[in-house]
This record gives sequence, structure tokens and C-alpha cells, in this order.
Amino acid sequence: MNDKVTAVRDVWRYEKGEVSKIEDRMVTEYPLTVILNGSEFVTLVCTPEHIKELVIGFLASEGVIRFQKEIKRFTIDESLGFVYVDLVHPETLDQKDYTKRVIGSCCGKGRHFYFQQDVKTAKTAVSHINISPEACMSLMKEMQHRSETFQDTGGVHNAALCDTEKLLLMRTDIGRHNALDKLYGHCLLNGMSVRDKLIVFSGRISSEVLLKAAKIGVSIVISKSAPTELAIQMAEELNITAIGFVRNESFNVYTHPERIGG
Repeated sequence: MNDKVTAVRDVWRYEKGEVSKIEDRMVTEYPLTVILNGSEFVTLVCTPEHIKELVIGFLASEGVIRFQKEIKRFTIDESLGFVYVDLVHPETLDQKDYTKRVIGSCCGKGRHFYFQQDVKTAKTAVSHINISPEACMSLMKEMQHRSETFQDTGGVHNAALCDTEKLLLMRTDIGRHNALDKLYGHCLLNGMSVRDKLIVFSGRISSEVLLKAAKIGVSIVISKSAPTELAIQMAEELNITAIGFVRNESFNVYTHPERIGG
């Protein structure tokens, strides 16, 4: 287990009328400030691993960059929690399109996402991939089985990029949106195509998560949790198949069920 990701603390446990002192492992929360072209752009609260992937994926998701080659310089100061990013063409960044904000690790209230850039970066899915019901459940089980940090702490979200048969890449973070940005960043840094790929996800499918998936470019999102009504509206409009409540050999298909078959 990565020592930067978790920490051990003494806790007092109450069980069946008895109180005992035990050691408990918990996930680390790490504030990371991104300095873009010399100005503070955002503070992300995250799990401190795969930091470069996170920042690259976040900047791409926000529409700041489209490709890694647009970055001139990228420097990480882990001790102070800063990342310094300089663009090749900083003059192309229109500050009116962005608002300085703090991205928290909480679900929902700490995140603002209805910005002008969302319109520019969310993609309508065009893939015609087909996945079997058995594969949906198998991929979810594999992601959960691989999640050592969640098994040890219960305090993180997991996101996996898959094809219709196997899990290709998995990332973990206290912020569900961060886990998705790490996947996106890895793809950009390694030239990994998302064509005919899908995302398996541990958290609920909120409108923000659905937008993230659309920006990455996948056509299927599979979650063990529930969707929101707004997310379903967006999935319908963006031609994304949204699947929720994958558990106990069952699931719900909320949009575009034509991609689910034998």
C-alpha cells in the first residue's frame, strides 16, 4: 500500500457493548493547487498519486488543452502541493471562460461544472459497440476486486477504462471526478485511444460524472450506484448508454439500451 495514499490512526471502536482501542487505516486528503501560466487556476482536493494524469485530465476536461503537446512546461512540487503548468500558446487561453474555484473531495456541493467550456468539450457518442449483460457484471466485479485502497479504507472511488471484455486501466481517488480525470490524463499522456471503450465506475452517475464521460469520449458508463435525473437527460442527449445498480447479478439500463446485447 502506498504510504502517501493512506495513513494509520488510533480509533476507539464500540462493538456489542464493549469499547476497545484499535488501529484503523484511512485515506489521505491532499490539496493540490494548479498554477497555470503563472496564475492560480484551481485547487483540487485529491488522493496524492498519479498527479500528472490528474492535472492533464482536468485541464483537458475543462477545455484548457486538447493534447499533451500544448503544454510547454509541467512541474510538480509535491512537498508544497503545487503544480506549475505553462502552455505553448498561453495567449489562446481566454480567462473569461473560466472562474477560479476550489474543487473539493465531497460529492456534489464542492463542484461547479456548468461553464461555457462544457458546451465545447462534451462529445456526443458515436460508437456502436455492444456489450453483453454478463460482461457488465464481470467488469464491475473485477474493478471491485482490484480496489485494495477501498477495501482497506472504504474512503475512495474507483473508475476503470475497459473494452467489452476486460479492464484496461483503473484509477482511484477520494474525488469521483478526480478518478475520471486520471483516466483521461493517462490516455492523453500515452496516446491511448478511447474508441469503443467504456467506463466502469463505483460512484453514482451524477450530471458531472456523465459530462466527464462525454468529454473523455466513451459511449457506455456502468455504475454500481444510482444515476440522477439530470444525468439521464444528458446521457439521452449525448447518445451515452447509462447503466446503474450493477449488483447481485442485476442492473438497470437507463438510456440507449441498444448497446446491451448478447
